[in-house]
Amino acid sequence: MANTQDIRRRIKSIRNTAQITKAMQMVAASKMRKAQQHALAGRPYAALMNRVFVSLQKRTDPRLHPLLAVRPVKKELVLIISTDKGLCGALNTNLFREASNFDPEKTVFVVTGKKARQFVARTKRELLADFELKDSPSFVETKPISRFCMEKFLRREVDKVSVPYTHFVNTISQRTLVQTLLPISSFDLPKSEAGESGGQALDPMVGYIFEPSAEVVLDSMLPYYISYQVFQMILDARASEHSARMVAMKNATDNANQFIKDLTLEYNKMRQAGITTELLEIATAQMALSG
Repeated sequence: MANTQDIRRRIKSIRNTAQITKAMQMVAASKMRKAQQHALAGRPYAALMNRVFVSLQKRTDPRLHPLLAVRPVKKELVLIISTDKGLCGALNTNLFREASNFDPEKTVFVVTGKKARQFVARTKRELLADFELKDSPSFVETKPISRFCMEKFLRREVDKVSVPYTHFVNTISQRTLVQTLLPISSFDLPKSEAGESGGQALDPMVGYIFEPSAEVVLDSMLPYYISYQVFQMILDARASEHSARMVAMKNATDNANQFIKDLTLEYNKMRQAGITTELLEIATAQMALSG
């Protein structure tokens, strides 16, 4: 059974751990606010871009563009967007569970994040490329990733590009998704917007003229659209990472403080029992001497 000295040592150790997790919680909270702002700020722009592509789709034959070509899938490229560090709850575990569903015989992997690189090496899958990014990457810094994926698809080295990543919902909730990046099958309006326009039959950009032609605009914008999709997924993954880490560190700090309270209560009980025992011994000794 532990004595008071062991309990004091455990309390000191847990208190030090709580200080570390509290500091990590504050750092994650600071990064989380910026990451969430960046992730949410890009969504209206992505929605507007989607409206433009819906209009272009109605004015052209999108099947003629190579980035929209649907082929039988003989080889698939999987781009995994993970974190560089751990201590973010089940974020990476859920992500790698989705990534492990791909057939290793028919897939090749491109990763960003040390955890994804370790996963691919641990499961002995084929790694084509590993891209390192800063904590808050810019659009220009993420373009090489999308360019690499597009080159592999256009050269017919792969027939499909899928992206497992963590979609940011809010601070408490992050959802693991697998999105098909290439080929782009179709563009759709949001359900609310489609309902207001009476379905998908109407052109959302009525009154706009595309110069020099809708075909040329579609051809020039599709690579940009792919690059922006990858950029937005990375922003979502960063916001999810910092949110999950902040929540995980808060839970760890709360658990450590509760553990300290329980150990302190046990320590006080042991001290009280020891004092009571000593008083009884003193009283017994005095009674023996007086007798």
